[in-house]
Amino acid sequence: MEKTLTVAIVLKPQGIRGEIKVKTLTDTAEDLCAFPRVFIDGQEYKVMAVRPAGDCAYLSLRGIADRNAAELLRGKDVLVLREDAPELPEDTFYLVDVLGCELVTEKGKTLGTICDITPAKTDIYVAENNGKKITFVAADGVIEDIDVEAKRVTVNKKRFDEVAMYEG
Repeated sequence: MEKTLTVAIVLKPQGIRGEIKVKTLTDTAEDLCAFPRVFIDGQEYKVMAVRPAGDCAYLSLRGIADRNAAELLRGKDVLVLREDAPELPEDTFYLVDVLGCELVTEKGKTLGTICDITPAKTDIYVAENNGKKITFVAADGVIEDIDVEAKRVTVNKKRFDEVAMYEG
């Protein structure tokens, strides 16, 4: 399993005191309040304050004192150590743990390997099979089971065929 988790992406500086606006990749922006430190571009920063705002948040980080310093972080990923992450409730998982999972039907037919997930109200998954991509939304009834330990995502074939888009 990955030792770090990407929890946000820096969008832009906010104000003149070094605060940054980030797009959160967690279930809610409030989830960022749980992290005492973050890593951006390999540098560790102590989190001084978090202000959730919808699916974004504003972070104040020790060492980022002005707008110029904050501007250097634009577009960078905000990572945390897995060990700093809160314990997950049962039957939940980090999306990074789903990447690389085998995508199979309920009857065991392999459809590909999960290579990308775009977090959204209904997450968008991309699987790859022999250089071809399959994009599908995790709408109700599509995904039957996600087993990160076995590295397997099981889908309902009928429902999957209703939402899947094949490329290449």
